[in-house]
Amino acid sequence: MTDSLVRSFPIVRSVGTDGLLVSFGDRLSEPANRAALAFRAAVDRAGWAGVEETSTSLVSAYLRYDPLGPGGDDLRPRLAALLAERDWSAAELPQGRRFFRIPTVYGTHMAPQLSEAAAAAGLTAAQAIASISQARVRVTTIGFAPGQPYLGELPEVWDIPRQSALTPTVPVGALVVAIRQLVLFSVTTPTGWRHIGQTAFRLFRPESASPFVLRPGDEAQFVPVAPEDLANMEADPDGGATCAVIR
Repeated sequence: MTDSLVRSFPIVRSVGTDGLLVSFGDRLSEPANRAALAFRAAVDRAGWAGVEETSTSLVSAYLRYDPLGPGGDDLRPRLAALLAERDWSAAELPQGRRFFRIPTVYGTHMAPQLSEAAAAAGLTAAQAIASISQARVRVTTIGFAPGQPYLGELPEVWDIPRQSALTPTVPVGALVVAIRQLVLFSVTTPTGWRHIGQTAFRLFRPESASPFVLRPGDEAQFVPVAPEDLANMEADPDGGATCAVIR
């Protein structure tokens, strides 16, 4: 790779006519995700005139500004000054994050690809359950479907590929795994990720003032329960999950 193709992060790029994207990496990593979350929070605290919306992806922070206002030429030097204030990959994560413990059935007919995923990771089914259920993972971003979280990163053993074909459908609350990440599905959908667990947690609640339950930066642990225990939690939108503010 030539020097001209080597990128140095962070990078600030234009998005359309009214957006700026600040990227801290070209692939998911804990430091890059931490930087994106912390930097977005800092922009929100700054309260710059003309910034109408902010959001994050796995490794980037996005700003949408008023195209009739000062615009990107005014915001770029402010972004550069804020970026220079510190090493954002070592920044503290935003306050107000929450930790969810979510009851999960692993394997059985409810999550039929646990053994396949375990074999791809070089683990037994029991070892796979222990590894996943003991991991405390961060919501790195929300995407693909309303309120749907990507969570990670898992240990390196879970750097397994997606399937070569799609599973036609998995239900709401399905927990799937690939490329060191978990996804918890908010809708019924096809997927190329392996279905290893099932929850009764309802992520998307359009009737609520806050329709997306999980937010980037929140953390979760998927606690094993028996199928009959999960059945008793299905009437609860939280599916038996507990939540505590991270201090």
